[in-house]
Amino acid sequence: MSVSRYLFACWLLFFTLSGRAQKQVASIAEKYLLRDAQLSGAHIGISVYDVSLGKDAYNYQGDKFFVPASNTKIMTCYAAMKYLAPVVPGIRHYENDTAVYLSPTADPSLLHRDFMHQPVIGFLQRQTKKIYISGAGWKGKPLGPGWSWDDYNEAYMTERNALPVYGNTILWVQERMSNSLGSADSSVSVYSDPEISWKVKFAPDTANSGFSVTRDRDQNIFNVTEGREKYKTTETPFVVNGIQSALELLKDTIGREILIAEPPTVLPSEWQTIPSYPVDSLLRPMMYRSDNFMAEQLLLMVSGSQLGVMDDSAIIEALLAKEFDGFAQKPEWVDGSGLSRYNLFTPKSFVYILNKMRAEFGMRRIKTIFPSGGDGTLQGFYQKEKGALYAKTGSMSGVVALSGYLYTKSNKLLVFSVMVNNFNGKTSVARRKIERFISELRNS
Repeated sequence: MSVSRYLFACWLLFFTLSGRAQKQVASIAEKYLLRDAQLSGAHIGISVYDVSLGKDAYNYQGDKFFVPASNTKIMTCYAAMKYLAPVVPGIRHYENDTAVYLSPTADPSLLHRDFMHQPVIGFLQRQTKKIYISGAGWKGKPLGPGWSWDDYNEAYMTERNALPVYGNTILWVQERMSNSLGSADSSVSVYSDPEISWKVKFAPDTANSGFSVTRDRDQNIFNVTEGREKYKTTETPFVVNGIQSALELLKDTIGREILIAEPPTVLPSEWQTIPSYPVDSLLRPMMYRSDNFMAEQLLLMVSGSQLGVMDDSAIIEALLAKEFDGFAQKPEWVDGSGLSRYNLFTPKSFVYILNKMRAEFGMRRIKTIFPSGGDGTLQGFYQKEKGALYAKTGSMSGVVALSGYLYTKSNKLLVFSVMVNNFNGKTSVARRKIERFISELRNS
């Protein structure tokens, strides 16, 4: 056989197998998603890319726009992996003969309950001079565009700022102790972590709804309802007031006051950095538990590193113009977490960015950041795909999404995005349908 005939035969075989694979994926998509009666009223978009072939394996409305929910964190994850140092800056400082000046970096690990080592706190506790901090680098807003205003009391919608502490939430604990005679009467103890000097109002549980804490919408006044539970905890966001609330909480921790003042004009090289945590150790909880607070603060850290100011809208615009100019369908991207329904992405856009992550950072690193089957937000799902699936979920009312990487039984690597919008059933139903599609895709 001549070389030309051999090459033609290889070309013919490639496209025959490619076409067969596309038909196979289409059959699976139609059976488990597109023709399913429970999803008949929903809008569905699917994009599957075969890495070994270097081409799409399947697309159904892959170029249509959908609300992505927490799939938006994939964008934030890429930006942080690309632009944040291996160890993120905890705080920047300049020191002269009389004072120490601080410049916050939006680091989410400061006094966060998941991060026990606190180098910034140790640094502040060692100071003997006056300490000043600047708020000039903050150009953002506490809440993102399109966030639901009535979710302000929920722990998943904390406010954003330049100096977050304790994850910008107060942890409340109720413990009920039986009396010494062991009778049904008992005393209740409610306390907070951290302890606060803000106003707290207590009330009995007249509706028998259990222990709860709510905050006034625009001020740090907390309303505690004592329940009958023996032990229960809850988290409530606090109003950040720029960096003022953080400074009030820091005062008790470091044993001294930090004043707000602008630093003297000095060369950039005269500023030093207190390192915090490895960036991947912050990205992992963001992706595993879909942590909105981590996502918003990490995007602000990227803004600080690239633009010199903490401005989420400015860094999003800059990233779309530079790193993400290859999108076939330019997304509407407005926040770091996906809390906003203003976000609009296509499935093909997520496949594009996931492929970009794979090419630039490698699957080995990605596997340490993205949850696999049965882990994180995939808990209770994809048990058989553990070690084969690495993906990010997205969900809110009417929205279910999953985008990531899948190794098939034949060890092919597929990059995919499945997005379901306008679904009026239970979220778990749509998630199970997507799970069946992914499982069959892997097996086939």
